[in-house]
Amino acid sequence: MPASLKRTDDGAPFGASHKPMIHALTIDVEDSHNLFARNWLGLDIKPTRCVVENMRRLLALLAEHDTRVTCFVLGEVAEAFPQLIRDIAAGGHELGVHGYYHNQVFKLTPDAFRKEIHDAKALIEDIAGVAVQGHRAPAFSIRPDMPWAWEALVEEGFAYDSSVFPFKGRRYGDPRSRLTPYEIPTPSGTILEIPLSVLEMSGRRMPTGGGGYLRVFPYRWNLWMMRRIAKHRPVVVYIHPYEIETTRPPLQWPTLPWRRR
Repeated sequence: MPASLKRTDDGAPFGASHKPMIHALTIDVEDSHNLFARNWLGLDIKPTRCVVENMRRLLALLAEHDTRVTCFVLGEVAEAFPQLIRDIAAGGHELGVHGYYHNQVFKLTPDAFRKEIHDAKALIEDIAGVAVQGHRAPAFSIRPDMPWAWEALVEEGFAYDSSVFPFKGRRYGDPRSRLTPYEIPTPSGTILEIPLSVLEMSGRRMPTGGGGYLRVFPYRWNLWMMRRIAKHRPVVVYIHPYEIETTRPPLQWPTLPWRRR
């Protein structure tokens, strides 16, 4: 994630040790409203302007603090709001692929997965005029028993992936994964895997530094875990635009059973 690497020295927020440590801040650029409508209400709506408003707030904060990040963008967000993609690139941030419709990879056929990453990569590159090297699967949904996914990424021109969460989770995770970046060999070449951050405690791996973990865990707990990780290896943090949302559009509820509603 070359554009997102942030060097911190002694006394920096993560408490880096005697030598500078490089960390990565990443943003999964998706719109919670169209994903909620599709996955929970059965409504197929396009991404709303909330993703644009939230991302522009984030871009302003990043510019204020002179920080560059990697943005893993959904193809449908790029299709709906191409100017947002240009704004991200103009801010010096790296663009990556987050799938096209936020489909979990293990629910796709190999051909369908290849089409999603191919179409999203081509669209983002065409809009921004820059090469896309990185990929992150929606919901970290590339499993260890899916070697065809790594091969497809290599063949589609991706240099690295950041889809592995190295812990045993209910919906995702690979507890056997290494904690530091490593290469995955495929018949078509190798791809660099940059796993998400976890902290090993009492023989268990605790996820940290992103998404729901940042939202649910107390601030001091998150900071303590990230400082502990940063003593040994880089911290990879991920957030979403909707996590700083202050307003939401009106939602038209369909006719649903009361339990589902």
